[in-house]
Amino acid sequence: MILAGVDEAGLGPVLGPLVASATVFRHAPPKENGPTFPTPDLWVLLQDCITRDLRRAKKAGVIAIADSKKLYSRQKADGLAPLERGVLTMLLCGAEQPSQSHVPGTFCTFLDIVAPGARAKSREYPWYNQSDLILPRAAKDTAIELTANAVRHSMRAAGVEFLSMRAEPVFVGEFNRLIAATQNKSTTAFDVTCRLLMHLWRTPDEDDLRVIVDRQGGRVRYRVPLQRVFDGCSLKILDETETRSAYEIRWGRRRMEVSFEVGGEGKSPAVALASMLSKYTRELFMEQFNAFWGKQVENLAPTAGYYVDGRRFYEQIEPAMRRLGVDPHWVYRVR
Repeated sequence: MILAGVDEAGLGPVLGPLVASATVFRHAPPKENGPTFPTPDLWVLLQDCITRDLRRAKKAGVIAIADSKKLYSRQKADGLAPLERGVLTMLLCGAEQPSQSHVPGTFCTFLDIVAPGARAKSREYPWYNQSDLILPRAAKDTAIELTANAVRHSMRAAGVEFLSMRAEPVFVGEFNRLIAATQNKSTTAFDVTCRLLMHLWRTPDEDDLRVIVDRQGGRVRYRVPLQRVFDGCSLKILDETETRSAYEIRWGRRRMEVSFEVGGEGKSPAVALASMLSKYTRELFMEQFNAFWGKQVENLAPTAGYYVDGRRFYEQIEPAMRRLGVDPHWVYRVR
């Protein structure tokens, strides 16, 4: 049984990429596994190695997995560390080869693992391709590697395996093109989410997939857009309420249950980890973005990219953009 979670970071800002992510666990339930077998609670199964409490995460062999907004603090010097520890530890837990059991040494190497194709797209943006970032940024690589060994052992004892994580960065140029086509940010975010759902659907040798997507906005009904994405599959509505919209998608023996849930990161560590991966990836892109423009404009304060401060930042770099011949549609979002 596959247990996956999907979440995003960066839908609200006016600068920097939107990043959506999926994380994938496998659980081996009893032999009577089937559509009626209840979805196991990974929080309970993995309570010996993951926690939502940052203080408990200081214990050896335990990592914090929670909503990224609760783990990350831009005001602290090591504010990125909790996100980084969790993301890189779980990345190593999903490594298939001994050679992959070490922390990626650079951001580019990290992207090649979690976001295939992203580096090729990022080369169109000079602020992403002129310098790399050394990893880890705030945590210690040796501590991450030791923790990954302990977490992997605990997961194995619980009958759980971490398979993979995947990030889908949407850079500003593409974001603006999608907005022009849909005229709606929520529709754009859903389209990116569907890329990840199709990636999960193609998981080899798995016929029972259960996915929780953190639900944003007030949308309740997803059957019609899902039917367009999964053309030819049968689709059954399981639930449509103010807090949960769930669907069963079938093609022959293959079955995927997709549930869009309010507060999904609190209901599944897979969703929380996807939130962390999205935020971590976006923050590293923003570090590159700030460093590039900081070299172009004297005394330029960095930005997180949200509207008020993002507007301030954009106005300050406009002269440099004109000097460099940078298209505004590749820097500032239309919505």
